[in-house]
Amino acid sequence: MGVQLSFLVVFYINYVYLIPRVLFKDKTKLFFLYNILVVIGAFLLSFFWRELFTLLLPEMQPERWNHPHPPKWPFHFQYMLSLILFIGLSAAIRMSERWTKSEVERREAEKSRTEAELKNLRNQLNPHFLLNTLNNIYALIAFDTAKAQKVVEELSKLLRHVLYDNQQNFVPICKEAEFMRNYIELMKIRVTDNVKIDTDIDISPDDNTEVAPLLFISLVENAFKHGISPSEHSYINIHFKEEDGDIFCEIKNSNFPKKANDKSGSGIGLEQVSKRLELLYKGRYVWEKGVSENGKEYSSKIIIRHESTLRNS
Repeated sequence: MGVQLSFLVVFYINYVYLIPRVLFKDKTKLFFLYNILVVIGAFLLSFFWRELFTLLLPEMQPERWNHPHPPKWPFHFQYMLSLILFIGLSAAIRMSERWTKSEVERREAEKSRTEAELKNLRNQLNPHFLLNTLNNIYALIAFDTAKAQKVVEELSKLLRHVLYDNQQNFVPICKEAEFMRNYIELMKIRVTDNVKIDTDIDISPDDNTEVAPLLFISLVENAFKHGISPSEHSYINIHFKEEDGDIFCEIKNSNFPKKANDKSGSGIGLEQVSKRLELLYKGRYVWEKGVSENGKEYSSKIIIRHESTLRNS
């Protein structure tokens, strides 16, 4: 009984006090010193308990039996080793609990950091989108006031999605598809007859697959910004679909890069697409983009895999 009691005393002294208040405070030498005293104290406790047991129940002691006594030092050695093992066990449990708590706190901090960064990106994207649209309206006012008024009307519809749905990390893909359709129709108002625009948005009106809001609109903006020439034949092909939870967006357009003195955009849109993909879909997306060998076509293709697709692959 005394041996078991000493094991419990050593375990809980370390678990409750020495490990959290000494070892975790980087007082390693003091921790070992205290444990030497604890082990000595536990040894004395066991010794006095055995002596007390001898006094109370002398008939149960081996001195009254008629056979030689075994040496005591192996027992003492085993006992001391067991005490050390109990100290190690309490330290292992405490460290495991500490690591688990630290890991939870780290994940919470990472989650908070990611949410803050995404919020910051959304706050940047809203004025960026609005600035590009206002530039289009400004260009229309100069030669077609009626069209400019129509663009303002269409813009009011789009702003509802930008101001409200964009405040969430994810929205149903049907809403994003509808926003993309409206935006393309708005952009078509200012293009000339020598621009061919083909769109294939294969998303059903009740498709609730979740997607990050305004993730692909920067690609569409980029196509209209760099894919249209006022004098040459131009084209934009947009293909957007969802299949078994996987999302595909591919855009190809004729390539007419901005001139050095063109300050209509800062390139923040594509940079944000890259950052948001990495934050929200790390390990689940592929983005292939670039100019063709002859420099006449720019293409951008994003594939976002659903988590179940990755598990089954």
